Amino acid sequence: NLDVQWLGEETLRRYYRLKLGDHEVRSHSDQVKEVRRAKGGAWLDPEDHLADILDDNDFVTFELRSGNNNFRRFGCSYKVVIWIAYILTHESEVKVKNARDLIEKILLEKKVILMIIVNLKIVYSYLNVTVFCTIAQLLKFTPEVMFVRLARHRELQYNLIRSHAAGVGTPLSPEKTRMLLALRINVLAKGHSGISLNTLNTLIDAFNASCLSMVPEQGSVGASGDLAPLAHLALGLLGEGEMWSPKTGWENANKVLEAHGLKPLKLSAKEGIALINGTQLITSLGAEAVERAYIIALQADVVAALTLEVLKGTSRAFDSDVQLIRPHKGQIEVARRLRALLHSEMYPSQIAESHRFCNRVQDAYTLRCCPQVHGIVHDTIDFVEGVITVEINSGTDNPIVFAERGEIISAGNFHGEYPAKALDYLAVGVHELASMSERRIERLVNPALSELPAFLVKDGGLNSGFMLAHCTAAALVSENKVLCHPASVDSLSTSAGTEDHVSMGGYAARKSLQVLDNVERVIAIELLAACQAIEFLRPLKTTVPLEEVYNVIRSSIRAKGGQNSAYVRQRNTGKIDYLFRL
Repeated sequence: NLDVQWLGEETLRRYYRLKLGDHEVRSHSDQVKEVRRAKGGAWLDPEDHLADILDDNDFVTFELRSGNNNFRRFGCSYKVVIWIAYILTHESEVKVKNARDLIEKILLEKKVILMIIVNLKIVYSYLNVTVFCTIAQLLKFTPEVMFVRLARHRELQYNLIRSHAAGVGTPLSPEKTRMLLALRINVLAKGHSGISLNTLNTLIDAFNASCLSMVPEQGSVGASGDLAPLAHLALGLLGEGEMWSPKTGWENANKVLEAHGLKPLKLSAKEGIALINGTQLITSLGAEAVERAYIIALQADVVAALTLEVLKGTSRAFDSDVQLIRPHKGQIEVARRLRALLHSEMYPSQIAESHRFCNRVQDAYTLRCCPQVHGIVHDTIDFVEGVITVEINSGTDNPIVFAERGEIISAGNFHGEYPAKALDYLAVGVHELASMSERRIERLVNPALSELPAFLVKDGGLNSGFMLAHCTAAALVSENKVLCHPASVDSLSTSAGTEDHVSMGGYAARKSLQVLDNVERVIAIELLAACQAIEFLRPLKTTVPLEEVYNVIRSSIRAKGGQNSAYVRQRNTGKIDYLFRL
């Protein structure tokens, strides 16, 4: 019976609790003004029951009203997975227990699951817990003696986690780590890992308390899963290394767990590999990339419409019949969106009417071809969303436990090629939004193309206007050209030749977020430039929807032809992302 109002209040509470490095104290007058579905922007009634209006993979956005009547919008893209950890369903408990029972049965029967020859060593993988010995040494052992050695499996679980926690680089943010933990819980809850219920419930308790291990972002080659990052995730839960929680900040992992009344994990056979074998780093970062890509693609359509308006372009190229004879889904949607924003009987534009009888035949491609170029970006995002959604909800362990068949199979579901290829594709697709945007910025600041003042400033001799803002956009687009080189076309053999093909999906996911950072900034620059350009067309008005876009910007950034500094802040980091002299 949980409703939208409860969702808003609970998300607001968690929003403040999870903010890292932000010393802002929540005011009791802060409240969620409205909740909307991210896809489509539909307003959600506070009294509606969540089960009736939201699907499992829906994302929602919130508008916060503070005590001083200021408004702030924020999303909960990563908070969708909060609900995974509240309750482990009875069905999942049964599956997890049955898989663990099979493991315990095998332990009692003293079975060796897998033997692989690597160079001059034989690797006995007892429930995928590895013991090395030379061939000569092996020949001296009977199966019974070998089992005695394998009986040290508990010690081997810990050694596995410690030895694999070899990542480097900047730690993931708490939000990203929480998503990583959530997805790992989701995989383990499917009952194909052989993990015990006690271990799984400890992970869930840590997730609910936001006890999050320090996970370096580099070190995964994306085959045998994201071994290094997931080992770091598990290491903190063993009470080793560093950990963060809202209550303690960064601290020794054991102290963080103790502060929340939690005990370190106690591992048994098979549980070490169950914690670290899977594609959850790739998919957690990939899920964020997909959600951000969806949002910026919509925003790019809106900003492009505003730029077309101030450059006195035409919407004739967006005619519905034009799109229907080349009926790509994304192309049709973008053209429809542009038509809804631009001059029409419902939303007339004085700016459009002012040049209705001009002698211009056609617009530049970055204006005229928005449906065709932006359209494939939307289609790309939809495709990648499908791949990532399947991957998030898949069993990616190895070996895989099939309790109903009484079998354990060593396979390859840990290989990250699917999400790696998809996220490389996402980066290439989304980059095109910035490529188009940068060319539109050039048209806005170039008086030969825009018929507006040079660099969108009145006193050109005293003020450089948007000249360097455009240079920044050009630099970011050029940077993206390098970042868009596919990570997944590379492969280096690892693990003494056993893992002879890898996906490099970890880097594919990380650089897709870098590409998105740059795209978002370029689109922001175009938006500011278009809003500045419209000042030179006043008192003429554009359409009602585009005037609302303008008003949103002007609520934070004043228009001025003189010495005005405009700052656009990225609230989730607290850092100034853009500084423009308008």
